[in-house]
Amino acid sequence: MRVTKLTTGKLISLSEQELVDRHSKGEDQGSSKGVDGTCNTNEEANHSATINGFEDVPVNSEDALQKAVANQPVSVVIDAKGFDFQLNSGGVFMGPCGTQLNHGVTAVGYGDDDDGTKYWLVKKSWGGSWGEQGYIRMQRDVDAKEGP
Repeated sequence: MRVTKLTTGKLISLSEQELVDRHSKGEDQGSSKGVDGTCNTNEEANHSATINGFEDVPVNSEDALQKAVANQPVSVVIDAKGFDFQLNSGGVFMGPCGTQLNHGVTAVGYGDDDDGTKYWLVKKSWGGSWGEQGYIRMQRDVDAKEGP
């Protein structure tokens, strides 16, 4: 991801599975009831990236989120139940969003579409065949606490 690009010069896709495998509290099977693996402790010394800290972003503050995303990827939680979201295959997603937060994603960037629509670039864990090669562009600067 972008942090590894900044520190190593290599663009590396970090594993969501490692976060699931190392998770010590809360749901241990994720919202999709995926199966935990075993963390490979033999590879502890062979890291692609190191996380040295974190920053809390205030709830519903797109300005704070934009500042944080400009420096590093940011873990966020969304409501991913809607079929419009699940079946998204491209373009800026402007569909309805819910408030039942049930899926972790990573905000990795932001931009403006050709028509001027502002968006967040979000990486999903559903693989490269979903959305735009595993990413979705979600409308930003939406004046609604529950999303567009």
